[in-house]
Amino acid sequence: MTTHMKPEQPLIQPYLFFSGRCEEALHFYADALGAKTGMLMRFRESPEPPPPGVTPADWDDKIMHAEFSVGDTVIMASDGCEPDGGFGGFSLSLTVTEAGEADRVFQALAEGGQVTMPMGGTFFAEKFGMVKDRFGVGWMIHFGSREPD
Repeated sequence: MTTHMKPEQPLIQPYLFFSGRCEEALHFYADALGAKTGMLMRFRESPEPPPPGVTPADWDDKIMHAEFSVGDTVIMASDGCEPDGGFGGFSLSLTVTEAGEADRVFQALAEGGQVTMPMGGTFFAEKFGMVKDRFGVGWMIHFGSREPD
């Protein structure tokens, strides 16, 4: 993962705050999506302590910053400092290369979450479905484009 290198062009990456559940989320995405965790720093490992009152006193082992990859996409994550974090107003779109993988990933993300659009065929995809996972992150799973008639 190369987010610390200077990109040749502007780069936008998702940064997700899990309100104290980041480690759980990293394990979940490893199981559900085959995500690979790269860099991970806990608050106790920071070269500079956070200013007083920014994080709860018992957060030494919580994740200050982590990076995980799904395929070629790098997503950054943290336990964050927001007590009531939320993921409204956006979804992560995941395109897979096999129909069976679309079904598997959709079911894995839906476990403990909420299906917002069941997996099925659409005018634009052989398979498409939408789900909010157990952390409230919205996902759009897509397989096989359909060309307009």
